[in-house]
Amino acid sequence: MPARLLGSLLAVGFTIFIMALSGKAANPPIPPAKLDAPLAAVAGKQTAVFAGGCFWGTQAVFERVKGVLKTTAGYAGGSAETATYRQVITETTGHAESVEVIYDPAKITYGRLLRIYFSVAHDPTQLNRQGPDVGTSYRSAIFYANDEQKRIATAYIAELDAAKVFPARIVTEVTPLKAFYRAEDYHQDFALKNPDHPYIQICDLPKISALKQQFPEYFVDYKGSH
Repeated sequence: MPARLLGSLLAVGFTIFIMALSGKAANPPIPPAKLDAPLAAVAGKQTAVFAGGCFWGTQAVFERVKGVLKTTAGYAGGSAETATYRQVITETTGHAESVEVIYDPAKITYGRLLRIYFSVAHDPTQLNRQGPDVGTSYRSAIFYANDEQKRIATAYIAELDAAKVFPARIVTEVTPLKAFYRAEDYHQDFALKNPDHPYIQICDLPKISALKQQFPEYFVDYKGSH
């Protein structure tokens, strides 16, 4: 995405952006959710969908989380007819770049996924942007699959805001998941396949480092889908 990289670095300044990300990597994780589902007694599969800026970085984080079985970069919030990258970047489709996370509830809970999402995957206080990327397709959003996910996500946001964990109010949308549309093949595992890409070097590798530093008990090395 050359346009994404070009506009971003000119907008925020290369050095300032690097310093901000480096500082974030050294931060401690935010407090865990007080309201959460218990670990399941038996292995299974559940789905969570998160939007937090460019889906390259969001996927790069969650595919390295122990208990996550599969991740898919895609679009949520709009219609099937507009679920292509060329349409989404027009900022007229209602879609947000999102990641579908299939996880084993016997190994990791939804609340713990949310903690990682808020701690290292993105900045939940930025409205309709994420760092260098600007537009509603880069908004912070939790697309809940059921009432339990809605209840946990809503309570956690209220808890973090009340504790003033972040310097500004959380603007993350909590909205029902109507559908998830898989993104084009070249977007899948983009950070893994393109580690030397300037955007990945600047924006996404620090997130992976932060995950490893803040959540070593959940970090797993990722070699790609099989």
